Amino acid sequence: MNAIGDKRGWTDAQLREAIEGSRSWRAAARALGLKDTSASVVRTIKRHTARLELDVSHFTGQRRWSDRQLREAVVASTCWAEVMSGLGVADNGPDRVRVKGHAARLGLDWGHLKTPHHHSEPGEVFDEPVREEMLSAAAPAVAMAWFALRGCAVALPVEPQEYDLLVTMPKGIQRVQVKTCVRPNGKGRWSVGVGRRPYVLDKSAGKMPYDPDGLDLFFIVLGNGSIYLIPSAVLAGRVQIDAGSYAPYRVGDASSLVS
Repeated sequence: MNAIGDKRGWTDAQLREAIEGSRSWRAAARALGLKDTSASVVRTIKRHTARLELDVSHFTGQRRWSDRQLREAVVASTCWAEVMSGLGVADNGPDRVRVKGHAARLGLDWGHLKTPHHHSEPGEVFDEPVREEMLSAAAPAVAMAWFALRGCAVALPVEPQEYDLLVTMPKGIQRVQVKTCVRPNGKGRWSVGVGRRPYVLDKSAGKMPYDPDGLDLFFIVLGNGSIYLIPSAVLAGRVQIDAGSYAPYRVGDASSLVS
């Protein structure tokens, strides 16, 4: 029941039922007939949940797994790969970091989780397939190697800049922005994004062109290995291009790296 002076429109018993039947704080608020977008409502529910010492380890929020499931997976596993598999989560870098971070916040002991070391057998050939979604991450390294093989010193900017690389070329230091396109579109065209998002928190904000005075070259790598080096002045004002229209600027082929 509610204490004297308590203005809540719900009882402790109703809160227990809402917590047991929900998977998040917002869902619990809805179960009590409250506004789930109100921060004050959620704080009130959390305070009374703590007072009643209710178990919320089954809450998942926006995750697909709960604290309870994570605890069980960590205890039952011998390595992080098994933990990820037990949670039904893809074992990639970002997701593993999120899971480990949550485990740290819960104070879980994972000292028994080992990183398996696979030793190559004599004659064993590395045959891992190319992951096309990694092209964007690999492209700057491809660009650095391409320039270095041509005797051009390459440096990374110390602070975040509109360009990715600084390259010393015969005509001086050039600011290079690296772009990629994994596969052609439905019309068979390699449509490459050559714009940038404005510096706002809204990730849905539209792309805008790069300032041609702040950039010298675009180094573009396509999913078929084609490499383009295009002066920024040529692409000034554009946020999307069809690479096929810039054939004179095709300078190389890295197809052996992406196949």
